[in-house]
Amino acid sequence: MDLQLTNKLALVTGSTAGIGLAIAQRLAAEGAEVILTGRTTARIEEARAAILAATPQARVRGVAVDFGKAEEIQNLLREVPTVDILVNNVGIFEPRPFANITDEEWLRFFEVNVLSGVRLSRQYFPLMLAQNWGRILFISSESGLQIPEEMIHYGTTKTAQLGVARGLAELTKGTNVTVNSVLPGPTASEGVQEFLAKLSAAGKTKEEAEHDFFQNARPSSLLQRFATPDEVATMVAYLASPLAAATNGASVRVDGGVIRSIA
Repeated sequence: MDLQLTNKLALVTGSTAGIGLAIAQRLAAEGAEVILTGRTTARIEEARAAILAATPQARVRGVAVDFGKAEEIQNLLREVPTVDILVNNVGIFEPRPFANITDEEWLRFFEVNVLSGVRLSRQYFPLMLAQNWGRILFISSESGLQIPEEMIHYGTTKTAQLGVARGLAELTKGTNVTVNSVLPGPTASEGVQEFLAKLSAAGKTKEEAEHDFFQNARPSSLLQRFATPDEVATMVAYLASPLAAATNGASVRVDGGVIRSIA
């Protein structure tokens, strides 16, 4: 299927590994020009090399930015003043008991997970409306609907993303701009691989650790395995395309059936 993304300019935040890199790879393969972001130039170059190895004709460049710092986001906006597609993927997560989450940690999570997308959308969204075409996607999480007891701060930021996305979508009436959220479930990202590696070091194989995770932490999963970043990226690429014009203001689940809901 031709997703009609040739010559579209896409910015993917947090795109040097995991879901973000998979999204960047898929958009580049579909003909979009892709701007990578990561905290270091070295990481960006590694990601760029991986994309070019898979798609030699890809047009891809990068900007180093720490999304926890407003001034660095402003630098990014000066370097990349307009885009056709914005994928707000960057995010941090860390299991921590609720009573041990300080004010500073709450603010850090909101700074990266929520305000980064707000700051970028504040510039790009009006420009998309002016040209009467654009796509903004927030990569939220099933944790935004089912707040995990071990990561209340993380889940709350993912809920906030859903609110921002739906609010922006309300401002697109009668235009060719859409704003949607994507809700991945447990996905084999870089962080999850590290998590499984730690369990393996404690005496369990990765297969045993994955089985235990879905038996105990996410028993409602219908997939009963971690999704791959590519599986999430496929949905994102479709929603970023002109083919998805009728999907707007939606929270699209790629959660493996974790969320027990018929809607």
